[in-house]
Amino acid sequence: MSEQLEQGVTNRVLSPGRLALPSHWKNGLRNGLRKTGYLLGSMALLVLLWEITSRLSGKSLPGPMSTLATFWELVSDPFYDFGPNDKGIALQLIASLQRVFAGFLLGALVAVPLGIAMGVTPFCRQLFDPIVQVLRPVSPLAWFPIGLAVFHSVGPATIFIIFITSLWPTVVNTAFGVSSIPKDHRNVAAVFRFSKWKFLTKVLLPYALPYILTGLRLSLGIAWMVIVAAEMLSGGTGIGFFVWDSWNSLSLERVISAIVLIGLVGLILDRFFHYIEKRFSYGG
Repeated sequence: MSEQLEQGVTNRVLSPGRLALPSHWKNGLRNGLRKTGYLLGSMALLVLLWEITSRLSGKSLPGPMSTLATFWELVSDPFYDFGPNDKGIALQLIASLQRVFAGFLLGALVAVPLGIAMGVTPFCRQLFDPIVQVLRPVSPLAWFPIGLAVFHSVGPATIFIIFITSLWPTVVNTAFGVSSIPKDHRNVAAVFRFSKWKFLTKVLLPYALPYILTGLRLSLGIAWMVIVAAEMLSGGTGIGFFVWDSWNSLSLERVISAIVLIGLVGLILDRFFHYIEKRFSYGG
């Protein structure tokens, strides 16, 4: 009897007609295929619009096929270094990312505590909010002369631009998240006599974390966008300098290739923070 039962179980497991993936695997596979389809469709649409624009411009704008050869040339040897003004595209991107993360991290170190203070204390909010609202709309390039005047060097001045422009989304989102903590949460903390440190670590930061991460995500996107314009002014190395140098060399194929790479790196950075956002939520 036991042998028959074992044989029946084996037949049910190994029978091709009875094999089936778990439902959550099916849903995940279906969602993955759907997202891949949308991605491929959007890329195909973008290439089609690009080709149409190229034809309408009388080929003044290089088309996808001619740009693809230049793009492959750039990515096939991305780490060459023939001097200060002739480096591979990977080295240019790395130089830009170093500046971006330096300014972004400095901005986060200031923005998160400032946003918490503004969200917790009405006095700080009333004191700092006008400053934030006045400085937030200022163009990033307007800060470049200030950076040069203070630091007397284009490298620190570029990082200063990233720092000052990446502050505001994190400050605003952090302040909003902290100020929106439900009153019930505060009452419970008061009933259990939480210390200020325990309230900060057990209630305030966990609740405001999704807002903080959203602010950091927006700040990083702005930092990556600003670095291109900043490096066009500062020169030297970086993807912004590469774009400007390619334009001066009358190579639109290299300019468009750099734009594609800038977009891809920006997408990777955004997806990374989006993944972190999904991983962390209040009570999660």
